Amino acid sequence: MATAFRRLAVVLFLACLAIGPAFSEDAAPAANSLGFGMSLGIGVQTYNETDPTTGLPVTNTYQSLGFTPDLSFGPFGIGLAVTINYRFTGPDNSFQIRQADWVPATVTLQSIAALYLPKIMYIRWGQPTDPLYVKLGSFNDGTLGDGFIMGDYDNTLFLPAERHFGLEAGLDGNLFKFPYVGMQAVVGNLAEFDVLGARLYARPLVSTSIPILNNMEIGFTGVVDTNPYFNTASEGTLPAATPVTAFGGDVRVPIVYVKDVVSLLAFTDVDSIQGESWGGMIGVGGKLINIFTYGLQLRALAENFIPDYFGPTYDIFRDQQYKIVSSGISYSDATIGWQASIGASALNDKIVVNVSMDGPFAAPPAAPTPDQALLDYPHLRAIVSLGEGVVPGITFDFSYDKKAIATIGDLISAENAAIQAQFNFKSGPAVISFVYKIVYDPTQTPEWNITSGLQSSIQLF
Repeated sequence: MATAFRRLAVVLFLACLAIGPAFSEDAAPAANSLGFGMSLGIGVQTYNETDPTTGLPVTNTYQSLGFTPDLSFGPFGIGLAVTINYRFTGPDNSFQIRQADWVPATVTLQSIAALYLPKIMYIRWGQPTDPLYVKLGSFNDGTLGDGFIMGDYDNTLFLPAERHFGLEAGLDGNLFKFPYVGMQAVVGNLAEFDVLGARLYARPLVSTSIPILNNMEIGFTGVVDTNPYFNTASEGTLPAATPVTAFGGDVRVPIVYVKDVVSLLAFTDVDSIQGESWGGMIGVGGKLINIFTYGLQLRALAENFIPDYFGPTYDIFRDQQYKIVSSGISYSDATIGWQASIGASALNDKIVVNVSMDGPFAAPPAAPTPDQALLDYPHLRAIVSLGEGVVPGITFDFSYDKKAIATIGDLISAENAAIQAQFNFKSGPAVISFVYKIVYDPTQTPEWNITSGLQSSIQLF
């Protein structure tokens, strides 16, 4: 009875800490309107950790209590993500908080920033389509230009064990009535300053009346990873790596645009990784009847060139990719490749489906090494999202990123895949969420990193 009472007292105390003002980012507020909201969450999380006694990897389960307040006022928004993971352990069922959430392994200014900055879930100004857009925090869609160097870069792959605090930003000259120039920027982790990218673009003919070409956009993109071993199995086990750099130019020309009917954008890129491996592509993309999206690319790839180098799963495969582009060994021959995508977006993006696939035209090697498989076999990415209001009480997000597809059976194999899913059931102010994540990384031991959890939350405001 005393043990049960201690547990109840601790839970009630933590709940008191979580009660306070809070705010929600779900809907964009009207200009100069004030938005408030807060969710109190209770759940269970599993973490892959190291046993301090044996030094061996173990899977530990914690109860979690969190609150996510956020505030919005006009184009400004800020939200927190504060979670306390705890458990009752040992022969006396002593209360234990997961120290990795609050105490860095080594106390430095950088390690403190890496641990505490991510308690801020986001700070936002504007929306991605606005002339000025800034978002600090978590994101999974970091794209520069056409994405041939950086496309859908995701800094959330290590959640819930680790949250990265990054930056997405865009500035268009139309904000200053100077539509000739603009820029985009992405930083994966502001505490580490590892993945840093920017794109500068110009519209030199925008003031002319030349059909089609007056909307032409010419851009230059540069991205650098200052620490290719960060958050990988190679971190701390090999000599320090030199930075990886990728840069190139692009041209984008809107060919057709009929509002709510059809749009067609033509684009081309020429890029280099480390100034040694080169690649280029020409492509088209657009939207039909304001619902269906499409895209098609023809790619010319030199030896060891990795298109979309900073892609959705970059933080998992970054050490493998670094080896390919820096070792001087030939892992793939020059080839002609392709990329195709199709999708749909309806009801103000409450329903989103997108599937893309890319690969070489040439037949892949019969028995590739893991590194060759990353380059010489097709790659699939699928996203499905259901927002609130379509199916009463149900929302979900699902993504599936699969590399090295040699056979039809590989499409449903989790090997060389990254899978993320969250299913939410809402009844009144209460939400129950099931979160599942499985990541395959052949450089890690064990190769499978599986995280799952059941969470419940109450919308207080």
